[in-house]
Amino acid sequence: MTEAADLADRFLKACHARGILSATAESCTGGLIIAQLTEIPGSSSMVDRGFVTYSNEAKMEMLGVSAATLDSHGAVSSETAVEMAAGALARSRAGIALSVTGIAGPDGGNAEKPVGLVWFGVAVAGRPAHAERRLFENRGRDYVRRQTVITALQLGLTALAQS
Repeated sequence: MTEAADLADRFLKACHARGILSATAESCTGGLIIAQLTEIPGSSSMVDRGFVTYSNEAKMEMLGVSAATLDSHGAVSSETAVEMAAGALARSRAGIALSVTGIAGPDGGNAEKPVGLVWFGVAVAGRPAHAERRLFENRGRDYVRRQTVITALQLGLTALAQS
């Protein structure tokens, strides 16, 4: 079993133990997190939905990310990650929502926001959403995306352990 598959299994078991559903809001991963979760047999009892919001328009329309946030901070920011997670939680039946927005490469980065920068959002019902930043080594698009899936699931497990 891969690390991502193991984490997905543990995450879903933690959701099941708490009697909650999960949701994802993904940009740079393009749905890889929800795909990892739904590979697990029986996941339908712990997964509500996944939002793939690659464009800014999708983030606004599907998750309620504000245009002001995107204009002021950009799509790859703590503020956007928080609004994505909160939006996914509000627009689903989930008790926890994970969001990711970043620069997987090979291009698109700059000195302020380099390739490998990913912001993660976590929203748990009854608690304020929060964001965490990671800068992954630029070892290619696939590497950044795989590390993003693993990290999102780890952050989800940590959030569930604290609830």
